Amino acid sequence: MSRAGSIHRERYRRREDGLDVRGRAWLVIAAQALRALTRKKAFLYLMLVAWIPSIVRGVQIYVAANFPQASFLAVSARTFRDFLDQQELFVFFITVYAGSGLIADDIRANALQLYLSRPITRMQYVAGKLAALMAALALVTWVPATMLLILQPLFAGNTTFIRHNIYLIPAVAMFALVEIAFAAVTMLALSSVSKSRWFVAVLYAGFAFFTQAVFGATRVGLQTTTFSWISPFGNLVQIGDLIFRLQPRYETPPTVSALILILLLVLSALVLRRRIRAIEVVT
Repeated sequence: MSRAGSIHRERYRRREDGLDVRGRAWLVIAAQALRALTRKKAFLYLMLVAWIPSIVRGVQIYVAANFPQASFLAVSARTFRDFLDQQELFVFFITVYAGSGLIADDIRANALQLYLSRPITRMQYVAGKLAALMAALALVTWVPATMLLILQPLFAGNTTFIRHNIYLIPAVAMFALVEIAFAAVTMLALSSVSKSRWFVAVLYAGFAFFTQAVFGATRVGLQTTTFSWISPFGNLVQIGDLIFRLQPRYETPPTVSALILILLLVLSALVLRRRIRAIEVVT
């Protein structure tokens, strides 16, 4: 057997003296993407600003737990639902800033071909990019909301609230997962269709604002919220209210909102698959 033939046959074997490339490559990609983000001052400033509402809510929880006269600040399930609503703006900005170039920059620099010419599958590449963006988004949604849940019994000196509202623990995690997964997957799909991160950012923002504007127009013109399904944000609101066991604020059935979000996720996944498969280098 020739030396060239031997190299060709051995190219995709797993390393035996260290990292299992075929099993853990996505972790390397995710770690590299997160390191690149944390080196950017603008991203760090954005994260700091995104934590300000958490501090305000923490003060609210402390005052409500220790000053009976501040009953108007009493903590309830609505408190945590409203907090995650507040964080939606930061989810948007972080998604745009951190996610728009995740794949677009690789396409522009021909790095995607380099990645896929290694023993790395398309799934591992996408999983690594997705994990990086979802981790960044979790830091401004699930992490602070969970910390507020922990602070409540600490400030109150008892576990009464948590025992009566134990469902809030999975509710916070579930809604945060739905919100950040939807944002991350749709952004990656858009990032895969262009070499320009700025074009991707504008495309994502345009989609978000246009659909919200259409919903707003139908809401005012027809005096109904039945068409909230047009807006991804409206669908997330419906799903969030359902998860937190609150009265849905729009007239759209939550099942319809869930189906729309699932459809958008499937379409995004198909776009990702097609775009990255088209670029993959077959050797």
